[in-house]
Amino acid sequence: MQKSSQVLAILCGAPFLAGLDLFVVNVAFADIGRSFPGHSLGDLSWILNGYAIVYAALLIPIGRWADRIGNRRAFVGGLIVFTAASAACALAPSVAALVGFRVVQAIGAAALTPTSMGLLLHAVPAERRAFSVRIWAATNALAAAIGPVVGGLLVELSWRWIFLINVPMGVVLVFAALRAVPDYRVPDPDTDLDLVGAAVLTVGIGALSLALVEGNDWGWGSTGVLVSFAVAAVALTGFAVNTARHPSPLIDLALFRVRTYAWANLAIWLFSAAFAAGLLGGILFLQEVWGYSAVKTGLAVAPGPLMVPVFALGGAALIRRVPAGWLAAIGCALWAAGSVLMLTSVGPTPAYFTELLPGWLLGGVGVGLTLPTILATATASLPPARSATGSAIVNMSRQVGTVIGVSVLVAVLGSPVGWAQAHAAFQRTWWVIAAIALVSAGAALGLSTARRTPAVSPSVVAAETR
Repeated sequence: MQKSSQVLAILCGAPFLAGLDLFVVNVAFADIGRSFPGHSLGDLSWILNGYAIVYAALLIPIGRWADRIGNRRAFVGGLIVFTAASAACALAPSVAALVGFRVVQAIGAAALTPTSMGLLLHAVPAERRAFSVRIWAATNALAAAIGPVVGGLLVELSWRWIFLINVPMGVVLVFAALRAVPDYRVPDPDTDLDLVGAAVLTVGIGALSLALVEGNDWGWGSTGVLVSFAVAAVALTGFAVNTARHPSPLIDLALFRVRTYAWANLAIWLFSAAFAAGLLGGILFLQEVWGYSAVKTGLAVAPGPLMVPVFALGGAALIRRVPAGWLAAIGCALWAAGSVLMLTSVGPTPAYFTELLPGWLLGGVGVGLTLPTILATATASLPPARSATGSAIVNMSRQVGTVIGVSVLVAVLGSPVGWAQAHAAFQRTWWVIAAIALVSAGAALGLSTARRTPAVSPSVVAAETR
């Protein structure tokens, strides 16, 4: 019992560390910008987008590589890479260096995510697996909830501490994993890694993001933007061709013959775009318009993520009575409604409890209903033998949506000067976020167009929210 509890703590600690890092970076955005003056919001957005693009592209091939070499070796290797890259991020002398080190961080995180759950399921006794999965999921939800607060506190010292804090924690987890976590290796792993597909997808999403985030600075008709759009089109077309021809492609097209699964990927891609844009947009509004400090911003943002684990478990109970598509669509609509409520309420003078908090809480409820429902329904609709690959693809869609959402935010927000311009810019941004969320609600309804999905236990729903 003590041994399995120790393993559970280690395997929950690593993805918690990676998840925490993602949310604290959002809060530190403004302070990083002040440390490197002369950089636009588009330049800074690569601190988030560079990480998400590489993570999305490598999640599946690194998961398959881990099956080949052993999950513990890949897990420990991912921890070492993530920890070393965190130290490098803390010492970064420029925005370009910081983006580069964040990309290396993403490589480590892409190894942590699939291996931690695989090792957990094979390390704990069968009778404790459901409980262990609930704890694993709860730590990820906890990272989302306390990340903004922790980030705000650390930024008061320096934004570099949001990365430096990972180093001692990472070192402890590495030695603990080597001593306590048993290895797990797939008996007959898929050895044909689609590295070409991963590379081409990275180029395609990166070029599309570059065009969107730099459109305002370079000019939408400039050579750089037009070339970026062209490169994105060629690369994404090449990715589609490679996917159709590769014997073991990054994305298994056969999975999309399951109608529920296909709709789930579209819905989560759209909703993740709306969520990522709304999260960063809310933080930027608090800091840049209302002048909140990093600590105050973290405390202001925290109530929204705190709604997620509560309503994730509540949604798991409702899914037995309400069709999954309707439940997810309601959640998407609540995120849209929260965005509209904020854009129609906020004024130039900070009034958090009456103007911003109601919409933020409403949006948090929406996230708690939407993401777990879509993720759980997607994997529940697949044969058990394909659930791991299917889950990885859905998470990849989620990360790509995050990249697009941040890029759209930068493109729509622009560089407003003064309250009048800022108010108009954020109103415009929140309208766009609400529109994307409503479209995702329509896609979510597709989850109920096929045969009703079997009920999914709360533990499974929670486990898929990472």
